[in-house]
Amino acid sequence: MADKQAKLTVAGSEHELPVLQGSCGPDVVDIRKLYGKTGMFTYDPGYKATASCESALTYIDGEEGVLLHRGYPIGQLAENSSFMEVAYLLLNGELPKSDELDTFTHTITRHTMLHEQLIQFYRGFRRDAHPMAIMCGVVGALSAFYHDSTDISDPEHRKISSHRLIAKMPTIAAMAFKYSVGQPFLYPDNSLSYTANFLRMTFGVPAESYEVHPAVERALDRIFILHADHEQNASTSTVRLAGSSGANPFACIAAGIACLWGPAHGGANEAALNMLREIGTPDRIPHYIERAKDKNDPFRLMGFGHRVYKNYDPRAAVMQKTVREVFDALNVTDPVFEVALQLEEMALQDDYFAEKKLFPNVDFYSGVILSAIGFPTTMFTALFALARTVGWVAQWNEMISDPGQVIGRPRQLYVGPTERDYLPLDKR
Repeated sequence: MADKQAKLTVAGSEHELPVLQGSCGPDVVDIRKLYGKTGMFTYDPGYKATASCESALTYIDGEEGVLLHRGYPIGQLAENSSFMEVAYLLLNGELPKSDELDTFTHTITRHTMLHEQLIQFYRGFRRDAHPMAIMCGVVGALSAFYHDSTDISDPEHRKISSHRLIAKMPTIAAMAFKYSVGQPFLYPDNSLSYTANFLRMTFGVPAESYEVHPAVERALDRIFILHADHEQNASTSTVRLAGSSGANPFACIAAGIACLWGPAHGGANEAALNMLREIGTPDRIPHYIERAKDKNDPFRLMGFGHRVYKNYDPRAAVMQKTVREVFDALNVTDPVFEVALQLEEMALQDDYFAEKKLFPNVDFYSGVILSAIGFPTTMFTALFALARTVGWVAQWNEMISDPGQVIGRPRQLYVGPTERDYLPLDKR
């Protein structure tokens, strides 16, 4: 919707550009015809001021600390719904009714098995391979095993491949963990929930039955919900960019996993946990706070601040409560958690952090929870990828269904040599 116009003056010539309005958030200036009108591009490294698409999935107001999925606040979803409900919501636009949720859950549950030949694929990796390296390879290889659902022009194919990706990601991640520790793979158990099944495949062994702790299951389900989608972040934009070329969905999600692997994106919770362990005990917190405030000291408080949120990350409040529930249920007495609580309290009372709007984010607590459950730090990003697959798949579907979708092709500000003639070797 373009009721307003923006005026741009270039070399004495005035040009009008449509201003588009969304249902929430700032208006955007439509610059799609800018090059044709002016012969100029815009310059926006990191796309911090560029809307690359229209989307009805997720809305973030970083200044106010708001995160909505299809209009529903993330706090309400994390407290009251399940990951399967949120997955259905992101894919279909509305929360499911009871029969719809049952059907969806049934479908996902019966797609959790992997093709048996993929087990041999795992054995091609070194035993100490990072789980994300394995997930990149295995997810990318899915198109070779499930080529019956890679016609992106067919809505039914898109639906089937979406369900397969969501269903198989826990199995793929659990097998990556099992391979790294030298334990046998466990097949899925259709009697368990999505999250409970993943816990069993990860920590269970064939020699004895595995009892899923309800508090742990609920905590991990919340973590999955909180990481399900987060608007046009780096990995989601990667999935959309790969998909814009017409690549199959398995390749697109593999590209998203590769991007998420970066420490500036998916590795933040591991960095936050390592920082808390470095601090060690609450009495050392003041020293580290002073180091964080010293511009000449390379130390930074990990898990504080966010690229988008300039207020308290709404997901962090849920995480703080969840940490306490897990620690109480498992009788964990970890000084890391006390360090986290007191560090948050002291930092929030410090004018330096308040002025810079450095509030705790979801990564500040999620690493503590995952560690308490028993996951090694190498699995943190793999769990992130597992949860974010739902958002990636929903974003990919939305993009493919958009009639205005075109292949992504960012432009550049060229600063290299101007045209010059080639010189033979003996004249250089």
